[in-house]
Amino acid sequence: MFSRKLFIFVGLALFIAINFIVITMSSKKSLPVMGIERLFISVTSPFQLAVTKTIYFTQNVWDTYFMAVLAVKENSELKEQLGKAIEITNRYEELELENIRLKKFVNFTSLVPDTYVAAQIVARDPSPWFKTIMIDKGAKDGLLKGSPVLVSEGIVGQLLEVAKNYSKVLLITDRNSAVDALVQNSRVRGIVKGNNEDNCSFEYALRKNEVKEGETIVSSGLDQVFPKGLKIGKILKVTKIHSQLFQDIRIETSVDFNKLEEVLVFKNGKLTKGIH
Repeated sequence: MFSRKLFIFVGLALFIAINFIVITMSSKKSLPVMGIERLFISVTSPFQLAVTKTIYFTQNVWDTYFMAVLAVKENSELKEQLGKAIEITNRYEELELENIRLKKFVNFTSLVPDTYVAAQIVARDPSPWFKTIMIDKGAKDGLLKGSPVLVSEGIVGQLLEVAKNYSKVLLITDRNSAVDALVQNSRVRGIVKGNNEDNCSFEYALRKNEVKEGETIVSSGLDQVFPKGLKIGKILKVTKIHSQLFQDIRIETSVDFNKLEEVLVFKNGKLTKGIH
């Protein structure tokens, strides 16, 4: 008995041979079509049609798969290019913003040339108990402990510690900070004290003095740290209690410390010039 595999093999070989004979005979136009040829054609035509459809179907599947692979690859490349374009746009916008900030610095420092050292903020104290920042300038740049730190919008603080290449800045919002100040219009004097929050207090203003909300607070220059006339902030709220000698005054700082990135520091020996 023939095995099943052998039977299939013989059948397949016979099918191929018949197809070959039919194709060969049909290609010879000079030979007449005999009955046996018609029989062969009738028998093999359905098989040829099935084979042809199978070939076309396989080709279509392959083409579809190939196009899908190309589409996935192209999509990945386009996403990468889009990511790079977005990154370049973000860098451009960041440079534009930095350029605007630096222009403010240039306009401000042109009032007193060679007085300031520009520095970048490199770290912030994460503790809620202290309001300090670290800058990338230090003793090698001519900075000393106690030097005032500011931006074009107003006072930032003063140098608390100075190393060779870095310095720590005590912000005016820190509870250990104090700036001798006055109300710009009425010239009422007081001390701006930090409270470890986003705003400060204007203390020691007598209850009899007229102080209004919205008025500007500036440095008086009497503490020998900050030059006279530097902006500190605006009065948010004024509370007078008859049993107390001084008013309770809250001020909003002119500097947004959450958005601070660069600062200016007075050089050694330049403070006496002042700014008016």
